[in-house]
Amino acid sequence: MATAKKAPAKKAAPAKKAAAVKTVVAKPAAKKAAAPAAKRSPNAAFMKVVTPSPQLAAIIGSTPMPRTEVTKKLWEYIKAHKLQDATKKTNINADAKLKEIFKKPQVSMFEMTKLVSAHLK
Repeated sequence: MATAKKAPAKKAAPAKKAAAVKTVVAKPAAKKAAAPAAKRSPNAAFMKVVTPSPQLAAIIGSTPMPRTEVTKKLWEYIKAHKLQDATKKTNINADAKLKEIFKKPQVSMFEMTKLVSAHLK
């Protein structure tokens, strides 16, 4: 039994697209009296000053700072010491200082924030 081959599907003619574009009539845009967009204000919980534990202070410093700065300084330390896993970038390999905080040799970046928050007052 011989199988019949199907003919390739024909492409739509580009003339139809051009005709559709030409039929669109540009309407004047109605101007709305909208207030200028207000700048986003940071969440007060993130900007609250926290004090790091002695183990965390060995990495980021002992001065009280907002939670956002803690995360920034922690990432600076991770990148400076090349502790981000080469194969899976979402994992962080802990060195001696970070093992005191993480209690594991490797954590994901999402788990890291949970473990670090236990070291903030």
